[in-house]
Amino acid sequence: MEKSKVMKGTKQQKSEFIWGWFFILPTMLGLLVLNIIPIFQTLYQSFFKTGDFGRGNVFVGLDNYVKMFQDSDVWQALLNTGKYAIVEVPFSIAIGLIVAVLLNRKMRGRTAFRTIFFLPMVAAPAGVAMVWRWLYNTEFGLINQLLSKVGIAPVKWISNPSIAFASIAVVGIWSVIGYNMILFLAGLQEIPRDYYEAAEIDGASFAKQFFNITIPLLSPTLFFVCVTRIIASLQVFDLIFMMMDKTNIALPKTQTLSYLFYKYSFIQNNKGYGSAIVMLLLAVIMIITVIQMRVEKHVNY
Repeated sequence: MEKSKVMKGTKQQKSEFIWGWFFILPTMLGLLVLNIIPIFQTLYQSFFKTGDFGRGNVFVGLDNYVKMFQDSDVWQALLNTGKYAIVEVPFSIAIGLIVAVLLNRKMRGRTAFRTIFFLPMVAAPAGVAMVWRWLYNTEFGLINQLLSKVGIAPVKWISNPSIAFASIAVVGIWSVIGYNMILFLAGLQEIPRDYYEAAEIDGASFAKQFFNITIPLLSPTLFFVCVTRIIASLQVFDLIFMMMDKTNIALPKTQTLSYLFYKYSFIQNNKGYGSAIVMLLLAVIMIITVIQMRVEKHVNY
């Protein structure tokens, strides 16, 4: 009897193993074809100078990387990328968390409010960027029209190098609040209500419940959102591409590494140099992610 149970258990384990791999195989193939292979192709391309019409590539070794570290535009783009992440990530997470906590309570129209906050995630990024570009328009934009009603002169929101970066960051924050809110709502609903009821009996205020119950128990979700938002913010491209013209004087102060990769690879047809730039971006993302993982383990222990 014991032997038959062992054999049966072994067959079941083999079946579960096979079916498990069968279900994750499409995802694994997708990652391999769309992510892993292109990474190695890009790394390989970064050691070449692109020939005409994509042919006749010339091996140049580390010349693209040497040129990249001597290029002031790359350093400025790296700075712009870091500034965008520093501004967008904390504000989008903080606002998303506050909205999630408020919409997790019983209130009228809760479903409608959740839908409204999530709508920007449903819209295409290009559409969102174009709408905000018209809102920021110096002469006809709604924002300047409203400011003119109170006697404030028109502001060059996306053509003034001093404030263009902040204007784009506002759009980035606005567009991801709904995504963060949904993730936080999922985490909040996993927290047992008993903790809050016990805290209310002890006379704990809403602020104390938030910092002593919500934040500690929501920390895994908070960490996940933080990691994913930092990675996404470091790859920002669509907002810059759609909102900033090539002739815009504020472009050098707003273009990111992703935009610089696009410019060199597809406008100037220098895919080798563009590949080197995107490998720099990959290295930055990997370093920051590793640091976050180590910090998370240290905090948990």
